[in-house]
Formats: sequence, C-alpha cells, structure tokens
Amino acid sequence: MIVQEEAATAESAQWAPDARGRVAELNTVRARALAGPGPKATEAQHAKGKLTVRERIALLLDEGSFQEVEPLRRHRATGFGLEDKRPYTDGVVTGWGTVYGRTVFVYAHDFRIFGGALGEAHAQKIHKIMDMAIAAGAPLVSLNDGAGARIQEGVTALAGYGGIFQRNTKASGVIPQISVMLGPCAGGAAYSPALTDFVFMVRETSQMFITGPDVVKAVTGEQISQNGLGGADVHAETSGVAHFAYDDEETCLAEVRYLLSLLPANNQERPPAAPTADSPDRTNDALLDLVPTDGNRPYDVRRVVEELLDEGEFLEVHERWAPNIICALGRLDGQVVGVVANQPLFLAGVLDIKASEKAARFVQLCDAFNIPIVTLLDVPGFLPGVEQEHGGIIRHGAKLLYAYCNATVPRISLILRKAYGGAYIVMDSQSIGADLTYAWPANEIAVMGAEGAANVIFRRQIAESADPDAARARLVKEYKAELMHPYFAAERGLVDDVIDPAETRRVLIRSLAMLATKHAELPLRKHGNPPQ
Repeated sequence: MIVQEEAATAESAQWAPDARGRVAELNTVRARALAGPGPKATEAQHAKGKLTVRERIALLLDEGSFQEVEPLRRHRATGFGLEDKRPYTDGVVTGWGTVYGRTVFVYAHDFRIFGGALGEAHAQKIHKIMDMAIAAGAPLVSLNDGAGARIQEGVTALAGYGGIFQRNTKASGVIPQISVMLGPCAGGAAYSPALTDFVFMVRETSQMFITGPDVVKAVTGEQISQNGLGGADVHAETSGVAHFAYDDEETCLAEVRYLLSLLPANNQERPPAAPTADSPDRTNDALLDLVPTDGNRPYDVRRVVEELLDEGEFLEVHERWAPNIICALGRLDGQVVGVVANQPLFLAGVLDIKASEKAARFVQLCDAFNIPIVTLLDVPGFLPGVEQEHGGIIRHGAKLLYAYCNATVPRISLILRKAYGGAYIVMDSQSIGADLTYAWPANEIAVMGAEGAANVIFRRQIAESADPDAARARLVKEYKAELMHPYFAAERGLVDDVIDPAETRRVLIRSLAMLATKHAELPLRKHGNPPQ
C-alpha cells in the first residue's frame, strides 16, 4: 500500500502562536489531504484506465459545489504495519454538492489508499454521510472502487459494512440511492449496491462477485476471468445486478447526472419538471404505421415510447436484461413518468420470470418516488414451459401483480394490441387498480387467443365436422366477433375509452394532469409481505 507522508505541523506540539500561523498550518495539512498518496499512485490509477477519486467527484457534481466532510479523518488502528500508515481521508472521500443545482450526497472510495479497503474510520465516515443524506432528504451516490474489508482491522471492518447495509435499508424508498461501480467489489461489499435503487458499471474496470475466480476454481474447478464472472456485461445482461453499463467513466457519470435529473430528492417530493418545446397537443400519426394490426407481427415498442414522450427522450432501465419488457423514465409535457411496455421483438413480448422481476422492481421504484406509471400492453400471456414453472413463474409473476396492486401513484394503462389471460390482469388492468385504461382500435382482450379458445370450447364440434379446418376457421371467426371485438371490454366498463392512436400523447397528458392531485392510502400496517 502507498504510505502518505505525515504533515509535520499536525504531529508537532509546537503550534504557531498567532491566527495567521494557525491558518497556514491548516492549509498545509489540507493540501496534503487533497493531494492524496502521491503522483506514483495516481499514475498507477490512470494506467488502469481509471480516474482518481476527486476527478470522479468533479465529473459527478456541478463545478465548485463539493463540500467535503472529514477530510482530515485518519484511522486509529495499531499493529500489522498500520501504525506507520495513517493517511488523511482513510481511503474514502465524503461530502455533498449539487447536480443541476439540487443537493446530492456522495461518498467515493480512493483505491490509491489501502486499495479503498474499508476500516473502522472509513466506515464511520460513510455512516455519517448516509445519515446526513437521510436527514436532509437528498439523494446518495456511492462511487465504489474498493477491495473489501481491511483485514488488518478485523471484525471492526466487518461491523462497518453492517452499518452501511442497515442505513441502505433505512433509506430505501426514502431517498434515491445510486451505486456506481468503478473498480472491484467483492464479498459482502457487493450487498450494499444490491440494496440500492440503481447500479451503474463500467466495462473492463468494474467487477462484482461474492467469491472471486480463485475461490470458484478451488471449490468447483471452473476457470473464469474476473470480467467473465462479474463484469459489467455479465451483470447488465445475464444476472440483472447492473441496471446500466458503459464503456468509460466519463459517460457513466454523465448518465448518473441525467438519472438524478429525473428523480425527486426524496419520497415527499415530486420529480422535477422541465420545460419542453414539445407540444402537449402534438398528434402521433406515425403510430398508425409503427404498430401492425396483425397481432402476430413484431415491432419495436421503443419507437412507440419515443413517439409519445417529450422530444423522444427516455432513459431505459435494465436495457439488456429481460428485453421482452421495457422499463424507462422520460417526460410527458415536462412531467416525469415511468413507462412499462411489453416488447414484441423479444419472445413476442410474453411475461417470464426475469421480465416479471424487472417490471415489478421498476413499478415499486416509481411508486416509492411519486412517479406516475404508464403501461403499454401487447402481451400474449406468460411464457409456458417446464423451466419456467419449476423456476417459480407463479411466485415471480406475483411480484409484478403485488407491485401494481400496491402502487398508489397515478396509473394509466393502454392496450396497443393483444392482452391475453393472466398477463393482461397482471399488467395493470383496471381490475387491479389502474386509474384509467385506454385501448387502440386493434385491441384484443381475452382469456386467450381466438384459435386456442375455439379449440377448447368447440373441440367436439370441430372433431365431428366433415371439414374440421373449415369448421375451426368459422368458429374462430364467430368467437372473435362475439367476445374479442375492439369494443367488448369498453362496453362492459373494463376499458375507459377506445382512442385513435394519433391522439395518444394528448390523452395521456390530459389524464396525468387530472391525476396529479390523486390521493390514495393503503391500509395501516407495518409493511406487506410480498412474494419472494
């Protein structure tokens, strides 16, 4: 580890006799604290393609806004060589600043000092800044680049992690928590990011795993690299641990700033509105061509989302994990909304285990932070199969159902084409509490598709017919005409209106404006017991 030189004035009993002398001594100590462990350590950090801790904070926060807390903190551990290594900051920089003028708290590991490892003083600094963020009601961003618990400090280091986890849980749903992975994160340290609302990762330089490649090889015989085991692409696409993955730190931190611009400071506020030149009365004529009326033809629902939202801008969450459902944050008439949409390009937009989990957590996030939810339905059902059933699709699908039923924010659902079976109910149907439900003229809402329904209901007639194919075709047509026509649900009050696709943006904006003063309360309880 790099040993930071001690400031002579800080160790000496010979203090300057006057105020100006004391200020000079202070400036010397502060300069050494800000300089960090020295140029060689900085060069080593840059050689890995990584920025230093203060370079990262400068990119995250508005220029000149950072106010550091406890920059002169040092550990008090003795033994195992630590008595001669007492660098300022103790390997973590903490404080607050602003992002687009709004207060944000931050703690950032300094890998150049003890490899960013967490010790007692290090942990206490993090605990303090987390407590300050909760008390102030402002977002907390952690810039993670640490080697885990400081072995030389033993159990006190482990206890430090426990204090972080407890505060992560206390802050959950109260203030936004964002974890930015900019280096290694192994063992118990990985659980703090997992408890936060969003996890950002940088390719090649950041990894997360409970046990590293060496342990995996020793226990299972499997050989794998750090990135192959827990790199950004693995967690963004396979495990779902990371919500976002980027090629470099600069882009990553810029996207963190963008995300913060879409979130409220805390659960007592609404997300910040933003002026827009995109007219609330803009029609969506392009939607007539974007979405085929044939329910079996795929299309990219992202293009529908782009057409509806202000300037076509949105931030997609978990873009590469469970791509059969889209979760995104954007704006309608300047107001932040969360969008959940089935994606017919992948698995025909069915709900499976991963898609249910992804959408459920996003709905919970939106509800926690007062973000209205717009749900776009084009869902043929749940994915069938032994793997899904044995994997607990009932339990996981219930997570999405629970999340919607529990949400008290304004909720609008729109059926674009088909909405079949239990998947229709789960995707915020009117029967589970959607405030308003609209449908396009091509909608088909039913227990199942017409062919499957006809095969069940008219099985005997089809089998006894002289021409089974012709009989099946006739009965399918009759079933569609009677029970699946575009106005069937509207006639029974299960859809509030069937609208022209070109009017969708205008209808959504007017509906959300009406629902802005919605007030809903859940029954008095300590907390629910959602399906796990």
